[in-house]
Amino acid sequence: MNRKLSWFNVTSLTLGFAFLYLPMVILIFYSFNASKLVTVWAGFSTRWYVALFHDQQFLDAAWVTLRVGVMSSTLATVLGTMAAYVLVRGGRFTGRTVFSGMIYAPLVMPEVITGLSLLLLFIAIGIDRGIFTIVLAHTTFAMCYVSVVVSSRLMTFDRSLEEAALDLGCSAFDAFRSVTLPIIFPAVISGWLLAFTLSLDDLVIASFASGPSSTTLPIKIFSAVRLGVNPEINALSTIMISIVTVGVITTSLISKNAIRRQREEEQAAASQ
Repeated sequence: MNRKLSWFNVTSLTLGFAFLYLPMVILIFYSFNASKLVTVWAGFSTRWYVALFHDQQFLDAAWVTLRVGVMSSTLATVLGTMAAYVLVRGGRFTGRTVFSGMIYAPLVMPEVITGLSLLLLFIAIGIDRGIFTIVLAHTTFAMCYVSVVVSSRLMTFDRSLEEAALDLGCSAFDAFRSVTLPIIFPAVISGWLLAFTLSLDDLVIASFASGPSSTTLPIKIFSAVRLGVNPEINALSTIMISIVTVGVITTSLISKNAIRRQREEEQAAASQ
């Protein structure tokens, strides 16, 4: 049944979208400001984008962030997938409750507590803080999200496909590699993307695990904002918003094309 939008719904949607996206629009607008004062318009200019790409500190921080994101998300995906497989397929083994609690604890643990605990651990075992410790810290909390995503897919997986592969002579590992993994691969990729996004966005845990030579981009931005909003930050934020927007649009188009292709194949199969 079709319902007309009431003035209350229209007003609520307008205010909600304005609250979410109007600050981003203002930020993008002032990223092309020629003035050093971010709230005073002095004409259109791209000088801050040029200055950003010549700012070695921001470039180094971005490179560190990308390296940490790729390494931590990859490691978290491997460990999270293994943990999910054990939780879903392992049955009622001894210590399952403790194991699942350890997997899901970082989901509800405050980031300050997680970061401080990792900092004390690194100091106790004598590890110098740097990229390696940030990767370990991000892997610790990101693998939990991967485990949740992959577990939800494994719960709806048709185990008869695995059993058929085992009956045909495959070992358990070969059945997982040849049958299970390709089917749950979209969930694994989703977990990797989620872990990568969490790593890029993290500030609190990275501030505890980082060292002087391993400043990530969120830490760099936070440090710069404390001294006043730099127009280069507006330019950097605009670039990040543009990348996310392009990624969302591209993903949406790919999904629509995949759904359309699947429907066409189903219609062709039904017509035969």
